[in-house]
Amino acid sequence: MRRLSLLGLFVPLALAACSTPPAPAPRATDGVGMVAAADPRAVDAGLEMLKKGGSATDAAIATMAVLGLVEPQSAGIGGGAFLLNYDRASKDIDAYDGRERAPMGATANLFLGADGKPLPYRDAVWSGLSTGAPSMIAMLEKAHADHGRLPWRDLFEPAIKLAEQGFIVAPRLAGLLQMMGPQSALKQDPVAGKYFYDANGAPLTVGARRTNPEYAATLRAIQERGARALQEGPIADAIIAQVRRAPRPGSMTLADLRNVAPRRLDPVCGPYRTYRVCGMGPPSSGAIATLSTLGLYERARPNPVGATSVDDWSAYMWASRIAYADRDHYAADDQFVPVPTAALTDPRYLAVRAREIDVAKAPPATIQPGDPSITIGGPSLLDRWGRDRTADMPGTTHMSVVDGAGNAVALTATVESVFGSQRMAAGFLLNNQLTDFSLDPVKNGRPVANAPAPGKRPRSSMSPTIILDDEGQLYAVIGSPGGSAIIGYVTKTVIGVIDWKLPMQEAINLANITARTGVAATEVNRLPPGVADALTARGWTLRPTQNEASGLHCIRVTAHGFDAGADPRREGVAKSTPSTPRGK
Repeated sequence: MRRLSLLGLFVPLALAACSTPPAPAPRATDGVGMVAAADPRAVDAGLEMLKKGGSATDAAIATMAVLGLVEPQSAGIGGGAFLLNYDRASKDIDAYDGRERAPMGATANLFLGADGKPLPYRDAVWSGLSTGAPSMIAMLEKAHADHGRLPWRDLFEPAIKLAEQGFIVAPRLAGLLQMMGPQSALKQDPVAGKYFYDANGAPLTVGARRTNPEYAATLRAIQERGARALQEGPIADAIIAQVRRAPRPGSMTLADLRNVAPRRLDPVCGPYRTYRVCGMGPPSSGAIATLSTLGLYERARPNPVGATSVDDWSAYMWASRIAYADRDHYAADDQFVPVPTAALTDPRYLAVRAREIDVAKAPPATIQPGDPSITIGGPSLLDRWGRDRTADMPGTTHMSVVDGAGNAVALTATVESVFGSQRMAAGFLLNNQLTDFSLDPVKNGRPVANAPAPGKRPRSSMSPTIILDDEGQLYAVIGSPGGSAIIGYVTKTVIGVIDWKLPMQEAINLANITARTGVAATEVNRLPPGVADALTARGWTLRPTQNEASGLHCIRVTAHGFDAGADPRREGVAKSTPSTPRGK
């Protein structure tokens, strides 16, 4: 994304062509890098790259390679990702799309049973039907070519060493294995069953040491051949064999693996207060829904009070309900269906939608999507699609990275559900990303925008977010796992930091409230005293939850240094280290 379009500056083109961007002004963070991610071992791998003079992208790749080993339930080689890269010198942000595509043998009826009805969700997930061509490595390779400083092969050494020498099983991995139960597809898989369970059928326990020589071998192949290692040869053959085995085999072929095509895009950006918030556009709904929620909240609360204010929480929940309604209806793969991204985030449209907000009472049980054509002209967009509220599941991870030169990466990666499709090949789990499509391709007599199609990418809620100040300087890097609730987790944190003036860790710790439908999943125990009762008195229906699935890992840049945080709901950390040499 070019600096002019980012900041809205209107400089004569002749001057822009002849001028050289001024050197960035010194900041308190110069020469210091930071990584915030879901596991301390992965963070250490990223910091190791920064110590060697690596870029934020280098550190993100090393961090991700380790996460794929120690946090396989969330993300890895067999899945996909979105990445935003901020370049401090140019003030550019590049967005990288590493979302999986449906195989060319897929149809709109991909998840319909013999009776013409959608398969039970678990049956759809635990199948070969649910796996899209793994795309994360190809995307990371593309980002590294643009923004890497260290050799590609060096980035995988920490993960290879850990896989060969063994890693200690963390409580979250062990707990999720226990939760799977004896009938899980993970246990029945001929490869995963031997890796995650012992000879007596008991799952890995906390503190056990586990090696993964197959994963190490796959990383060595990626060191040598990049993404091609997953597209042809023995690793590709192993992927296809697992996808095409019973029950419910998929149609993926080697050609589908070779057709993986990650893209570099402009991010989707919009104003919030005095800041510029940038995120990922379609097939992610993240930026659309994040900018919508923030824009609606800004209009409903021009002078917010803080986390103790019932009016502030009510306005946030209203904004979420409206943004989700629009997101559910319109967001999909924009290479297959027209997605009105600009219209949905247009200030004129948000001003119209914000008129619906009345913080003194709750909205109706169902909020209808709006029609953004009212502000941009043209035919109505509302009745083109059937209503869809497909949920995506929280098998995801997020990291935020800033290097010693002030460049930054926000990376959110996933295998979709917990342990993905629960099929394993060459040391890594395969995704069930295609169940992010609507299982029913027609609703209300109309086609669903997010219906399956050959080569199509399913809608995502992943919301890697970079926020710039009014001078185009990096302000914050934010993101989270959590399925469709990611949008709520991210927007809550942005509001906490910017509007409620909280330190980053306190903003992360704030109660998560996912107000997507008429019943809002709410961490009541984290709300300030009296807020839950006051919201209920206004008509809100809260479903108390003890610990939402967020994994917020965020970094803010201040005049005094980094202000970062890691979500206490998971096992991550945020750590910094001097980064030398500084680089460019």
